[in-house]
Amino acid sequence: MVLLTPGPYNETYFEHAYLARYLGFPLVEGQDLTVRGDTVYLKTLRGLKRVHVILRRQDDAYCDPLELRGESALGIPGLLNVARAGRVVIANALGSGLLASGALMGFLPAICRHLLGEELAMPSVATWWCGEKPALDYVKENFDDLVIKPAYPTQNMEPVFGNELKGEARAEMLRRIEARPHAYVAQEMVNLSQAPTWSRAHERRLLARPVGLRAYAVTTPDGYSVMPGGLARVTTGASTRIISMQRGGASKDTWVLTNGPVSQFSLLKPSVTVRDLVRAGANLTSRVVENLFWLGRYSERFDDSARMLRVALSRVVVGGGQKTNLVVAAMELARRLGVLPELGEDNEVKEGSEHELLEAIYDPEQPGSLARNIRSVMWSATHVRERLSLDHWHSLSRLQRDQQAALKVHPTLTEAIAFLDRVLGVSSSLTGFAMDNMTRDDGWRFLMIGRRLERLSFLAMTVAHFLRMPSTRSPGSLEWLLELSDSIITYRSRYSRQPELLPVVDLLVFDDSNPHGVVFQACVLGRYLERMSREFDADFEGDLSGALDRLLAFDLKRLEHVQFDDCLDYSHCEALADLLQGLDTAANKLSESLGMRYFTHVGDVSRQTMAV
Repeated sequence: MVLLTPGPYNETYFEHAYLARYLGFPLVEGQDLTVRGDTVYLKTLRGLKRVHVILRRQDDAYCDPLELRGESALGIPGLLNVARAGRVVIANALGSGLLASGALMGFLPAICRHLLGEELAMPSVATWWCGEKPALDYVKENFDDLVIKPAYPTQNMEPVFGNELKGEARAEMLRRIEARPHAYVAQEMVNLSQAPTWSRAHERRLLARPVGLRAYAVTTPDGYSVMPGGLARVTTGASTRIISMQRGGASKDTWVLTNGPVSQFSLLKPSVTVRDLVRAGANLTSRVVENLFWLGRYSERFDDSARMLRVALSRVVVGGGQKTNLVVAAMELARRLGVLPELGEDNEVKEGSEHELLEAIYDPEQPGSLARNIRSVMWSATHVRERLSLDHWHSLSRLQRDQQAALKVHPTLTEAIAFLDRVLGVSSSLTGFAMDNMTRDDGWRFLMIGRRLERLSFLAMTVAHFLRMPSTRSPGSLEWLLELSDSIITYRSRYSRQPELLPVVDLLVFDDSNPHGVVFQACVLGRYLERMSREFDADFEGDLSGALDRLLAFDLKRLEHVQFDDCLDYSHCEALADLLQGLDTAANKLSESLGMRYFTHVGDVSRQTMAV
């Protein structure tokens, strides 16, 4: 059994998450499920699992893009075919949204007399369905005293208050009703009650707002029973006439007074025995694992872009805004790494390049920018919110607030560097949370694989581009390369001399004790993959292991006599750059293979991982 939700951006997502946890059902989105033949499967990290029951909290029209709304990205293609075949039970069956039609409210008194032989115990709001001629005539005569609403939930229409329409707008609304009378319902206007509502904007912290109470009834062996309490909702404005969570409304606590003891009934087990102890997470859905994987990659990516931009911006400040060799080299590397956009045919690096760097920091619409990477981190984190600690989430929220605050001003270079320092501080805290606050389950391993893959790719391509670029062969370039890779302190503690190519390459590429080194990343990644190979019976190490072996076979003696700033033969540097690029290619291929195997489950139809 699964609970199907539209996702975290739905206004009732909290209810879905609460219900799923209380009932013990996996909370899934459309992309977590897949149809194979006439069966629905849940995509989990360990394969496809048969789904027998779907508790649906998603609008009908969005459930199957093949037969309903084709633009829906929330549904499961083929779900209706499975439902017709009787291969899945859908609670809140497709089509049951018809009962939410406002048209039914006009017929409630007659329905009650027909089914129960009695009058309604509580009168309904007076409603007229315009599909009936007498009702249509009444609506036209009393238009100013009525509220016009859509007859069906799937209609995209806001309620219209008759007394607010004048002249041509009023006539146009009446023409629309006469053209399609069955699509409209008219109701009497109801004056909403007022209740004090908490507000930080008011000096007394209380404001009067319209309020409504929605009660609920449930079926019991003895008939329907009205539950105590209900959902109290308030509007955002004093003059707002529609109470709706979709329109920004809020909820209030509803207190129920009682003279006796309150029932403590719960569906949860009263106690946990030794047999109930759990030391490993349940099967994680592929979507959760994929978002954790990309959370790791994006977390590392915004760290990398922040370091690259800080290096470039610092050289601009040191050079007094001039187009120095170090500025040109740093910005060229940033372009090759995708942190800065490529230059047009008629463009070149000019004085005043700080403007371009500031845009790469703060512009969320620019591909590769720091702001865009931060947005991607927040997107992935939002989809795995329940797996992050409160401190973890607070750090992410603070990062987002800092970025949004910076957009409201025109930061100076000094302020921009200070912002980058704060970003890197948050990045370090996120790494700490991942290492110290998360349980070592499959989700955590994919998070760390994502981080290692991204850092491996960044370091390999950074050094490879650096070795190939003529602009980097100037005094001072090796120092900022060490700074970019966060290895300057290690180098200074080992060598009491200015940076030279051989020891720099050894530290950044071949030193397996440097956490910001290429070989270190590849070795740690290999250990994660080795464990996965044992647990999931899959081999992903081949290409990466081969590329690493070829890199380790490179003879460092070939760089002994290369003076990077005045050497005429750079063939050895080119050879090393080719090996590093090969390692990056293997890392990208590994990422694609992991996605195909664990996230999209290509080829899983014929696997034995499916539960029958």
